[in-house]
Amino acid sequence: MANDIYYIGANDEHGVNPPTPGKRTPVVPGLERQIYENEFNRAAKNKFIEALLRNSFSVYDVKPELNDISISERVRRINRQNLTALVTFAYNAFGDGNSFNSASGFETFYSTQNPKAQQSQMLATDIYNNLLGGTSQNGRGVKILNDAGVLSRVNCTSALIEAGFMTNLREAGLMLNPLFYTEVGEEACMGVCQFLNTTFIDRENLSNYPTIRNGSRGNFVFLVQFLLNQLGENLTVDGVFGSNTETAVRRFQQENSLTVDGIVGRNTWKTLLVLPQYPILRLNFRGNYVRFLQKLLESKFIPVGTIDGIFGPKTETAVKQFQEHNSLTVDGIVGPNTWAAITNLQ
Repeated sequence: MANDIYYIGANDEHGVNPPTPGKRTPVVPGLERQIYENEFNRAAKNKFIEALLRNSFSVYDVKPELNDISISERVRRINRQNLTALVTFAYNAFGDGNSFNSASGFETFYSTQNPKAQQSQMLATDIYNNLLGGTSQNGRGVKILNDAGVLSRVNCTSALIEAGFMTNLREAGLMLNPLFYTEVGEEACMGVCQFLNTTFIDRENLSNYPTIRNGSRGNFVFLVQFLLNQLGENLTVDGVFGSNTETAVRRFQQENSLTVDGIVGRNTWKTLLVLPQYPILRLNFRGNYVRFLQKLLESKFIPVGTIDGIFGPKTETAVKQFQEHNSLTVDGIVGPNTWAAITNLQ
């Protein structure tokens, strides 16, 4: 059965700069700034959308905006769509929000007031079990939450993930870690597939990705357009590989020292998705793997300046700092040993 008969909603709580208190970490040492909850929520939601597209689901992004959107407006949007299911991404907090503490772990929620409460409980449980098997986080259980409108006031099966505690220093770092928010998005999709009894298509197996080019159509074109837009393009995400998409693909290939042919084949897919094996990186390199490295360094509370995909002096200094902290050869070159250390989520 084709997955496109299922219409899945993806929702991220809050905005980049929400006006309400408690939606950001305390000041993080090293970065000397607060991390907003939506920095994780939006990133995890986007990874969830990527996974849904790869698995041929029809997808609805409830809140594409960067700013906060009221719960009542999001509920209205959701209830107009006749969704099969909705998954919301959030991050927890404990205490007064001004200091870090030891509260930790993830949990999933459903509402007994949802018109499809039993199905919502099943979805929340399936997502929870996949997160429990895949993340390094402590599982805190599947729980009832009746005062969240995106659970109780929507007309579809609905589950919410609180993926960690932003008031826990280690878990605050995970909010910025692309490996962690990718993992959460992927495992949420695994839960959806389990709930709907459909086969999950693995992210890291390149044989799952077809070669696409000008004239191609379908979910993998949606996926390429969605990925390119996250890197700064402004494509219409319509699943049609036209001239604008080809131009954006060529630009991406040029920036990443790939063959510039406008065709999304194995090497372009690998670089778009930032899959291992990771290349050796050093001063003056640039591209998507450098951007990935910069995000990883920030998640270790080592600032790199602007995350721009350019391995400049600030990034080199940050790499050396990471190497020194982890008893590695301090040469500013990101080879296998440095990659192994910086991609360790434990």
